[in-house]
Amino acid sequence: MIRLIVLLSLLAASVAHAQDLVAYVRTAIAKNDFATGESFIAQYKAQIGVTPEMIEAMSWLGRGALAAGQFDRAGAYAAETRKLAIAQLTRRKLDAEPRLPLALGASIEVEARAMDGRGERGEALNFLRRQIKTYWTTSIRSRIQKNIHELSLEGKPAPSLDVIKWLGPKPASIQQLRGRPLVLFFWAHWCADCKQQIPLLSRLATEYGSKGLLIVGPTQHYGYVAGGADASPESETVYIDSIRRMYYSTLSGMPAPLSEENFRNYGVSSTPTLVMVDRKGIVRVYHPGTMTYPELIAGVNKIL
Repeated sequence: MIRLIVLLSLLAASVAHAQDLVAYVRTAIAKNDFATGESFIAQYKAQIGVTPEMIEAMSWLGRGALAAGQFDRAGAYAAETRKLAIAQLTRRKLDAEPRLPLALGASIEVEARAMDGRGERGEALNFLRRQIKTYWTTSIRSRIQKNIHELSLEGKPAPSLDVIKWLGPKPASIQQLRGRPLVLFFWAHWCADCKQQIPLLSRLATEYGSKGLLIVGPTQHYGYVAGGADASPESETVYIDSIRRMYYSTLSGMPAPLSEENFRNYGVSSTPTLVMVDRKGIVRVYHPGTMTYPELIAGVNKIL
């Protein structure tokens, strides 16, 4: 009790620094102490009210409960987060600031994953499909699509690729690549994990290229370059290509379609994302995040 009072006093002293609230809640969640996390949020709400920062903190309760396998609790936190976020949308646009999209996107993800954890995959997919229609023109579309794909894309035809613009060798369409096992490696110019994945992908290309394996590296514009400086699409394209040449030289034969729509269609809300497609154009692996070499080999064996 004394510890809780001290922590709440610290929160009250720094309540103007909203990011502290998220940090305190995440610290409590790491200790599986959801009651303390709720207390932090209640204290903040009493002093400041409902803000995007508070809603983001609430979303972390849902994420923590989901990670702990507490699906009912996770669903309840997520539903409350989504309710609070929707109320905010009556007086502001979703993407007017960064925290509300994070909170709402997380709440949708957690609510669907909680359903799936309870064995309700059909209901989870129906929920996600309703949400993506609602938020189709917002920044959270890709995150919702990612969850739809994680629950349903494997075993289905690969979505098409926009190959109108590209870096490196000219890319072919998904349809034209039928007959070849394919690894789609979605990367971003700012992504350190993407760069760390390169040696493994280069090794994969060397060992399986004779069997027809092709690696395609879709990327996109983000509106900025080194140091976060704003950039026009033209300037950013030049910068992206410089990163490709500097860090991805061992994959110089990798076509790199340049399109934001590819990221939306494939639900790429985190980079890297790896998608493995067999010779018939069917997705066999959909994996947001990095993969170890044994994981890559296991995936390639599915598409060969």
